[in-house]
Amino acid sequence: MLVDWDKPGPDERRFTLTDYIAGPLEAALTQARLMSAGPIPVVGYCMGGLLALALAARRAADISGLVLLATPWNFHAERVAQAESLARAVAAAGPLLETYGELPVDIIQAMFSALDPFLVTRKFIHFSQMDMDSQSALDFVALEDWLNDGVPLSGPVAHECMGGWYGRNTPHQNIWTVGGKNIVPQDIDIPSLVLVPQQDRIVPPASANALAEALPHAECRNPRLGHIGMVAASRAKPVIWEPMADWLAQH
Repeated sequence: MLVDWDKPGPDERRFTLTDYIAGPLEAALTQARLMSAGPIPVVGYCMGGLLALALAARRAADISGLVLLATPWNFHAERVAQAESLARAVAAAGPLLETYGELPVDIIQAMFSALDPFLVTRKFIHFSQMDMDSQSALDFVALEDWLNDGVPLSGPVAHECMGGWYGRNTPHQNIWTVGGKNIVPQDIDIPSLVLVPQQDRIVPPASANALAEALPHAECRNPRLGHIGMVAASRAKPVIWEPMADWLAQH
């Protein structure tokens, strides 16, 4: 079962992370659990890893294994000033969030582009040197279409993620709460696989490694891939997907 974000409708514009996790995400887990013969593994990528972790903290008896790909935890492990600037940017966008109820995709993209301002320039310079009829060029365009097909964040989620996670580092401080429960990885007694790509420019490896260190039953692997490459590169299948499938089969 795959759970994905979608554009928030009129009701979802008021959703917090608790509404998402304790609502549709737990409902999906309940349905998947009913369809299985026992507890099931859960996989989360990037922000989805944090949601999966919160799900595991709340519903440990229903989860047999937890796989976290490029999942941030210590948001102040590196580039603290940039993390705090994201929080200030969302705070400054308060009137926009109040008016529209959501943080638009273009603003989200601009915020995260600021984490590595020259990344876009470098990759399009590389693209300009390709044969435009080559498979590499076609793959580049397909990947860019996927990367830019984002959805807005509801206003409360934007404040919680940018202000809480990035600004106050609430996950690593063990003060991030979902439904009144502190999400503390040290208390999650579930076999876990944490994949931390070495070349990640979106989630610093030190941030994700902090989560691997906090989980009591975690196996950490550090593939030589980037944040996007770990799911979309040509090497992702043998380096990420096949080993992950083997691990899931054991749990």
